Amino acid sequence: MTAFADGEMNVDNLTILCELRSVNHRYADVGVKLPERLRFAEADVRRLVADKLKRGKIECALSYKKQAESQSFNINLTTVRNLLAATLEIEAQMTNPRAFSALDVLMFPGVQHETEIEKEALREKIIGLVNETLDKLLDTRAREGAQLANLLADRCEKVLRLVEQANNRMPEVMSHLRNKLISRVNELVAEPNFDRLEQELVLLAQKLDVAEELDRLQAHVAEVLRALKQAEPIGRRLDFLMQEMNREANTLGSKSADREMTQISIDLKVLIEQMREQIQNIE
Repeated sequence: MTAFADGEMNVDNLTILCELRSVNHRYADVGVKLPERLRFAEADVRRLVADKLKRGKIECALSYKKQAESQSFNINLTTVRNLLAATLEIEAQMTNPRAFSALDVLMFPGVQHETEIEKEALREKIIGLVNETLDKLLDTRAREGAQLANLLADRCEKVLRLVEQANNRMPEVMSHLRNKLISRVNELVAEPNFDRLEQELVLLAQKLDVAEELDRLQAHVAEVLRALKQAEPIGRRLDFLMQEMNREANTLGSKSADREMTQISIDLKVLIEQMREQIQNIE
């Protein structure tokens, strides 16, 4: 969601500039900055940006400058006289008044007459400019998104390989656990009840069974890969899937009765956290 785009257009004797910045944010946060002369278009610009960008902290800034060849000054002489008269009255009350130049007077609000521009026509041109700049921003974000999708797909493949390792490891874990318990019982009990022992082993196997967790991890990965191919915003959906995948990885670790299974759980959580951080950049 990190991107920058700008654009400009000429309207009468003005050059209007548009800058759009987008940085990572969990939700949509749109900020619009306009000079007072263009303030009438603020609601339309904000609505347009919010309609096209659903996630990220977005700043849209509009400004304008007069074209050099049409630079002229229409002075409001009445305002100048009133300003100078007020200045003389104030300076009379001061012990050390500071001098000011004609340029200072020129910069005072109301001294220059601004050429009136037909607002509706200007509004349409501003919307067109913002639209074009948004398209540039979306192109940049799309290119970045394609790269992130490749990174996420690569990590999903690594998750699936770890799930396969866990599936292959489980029969060996249960066999090792069974032999260990039988050996321990034989050491402690002269005549062990093997029927009762088998029942306990069945209960223990049920408690340690992680088949459901591994199946759900595979299903979540498949959903992530499916979502990455969609055109609409998927960031929040991916957020939810990462939460669910992390839950399954935690359960896998809590049920682990084997060092290798514990390591698989840790590796899964590392991969999921890497994906979760990248997903914060996805709309």
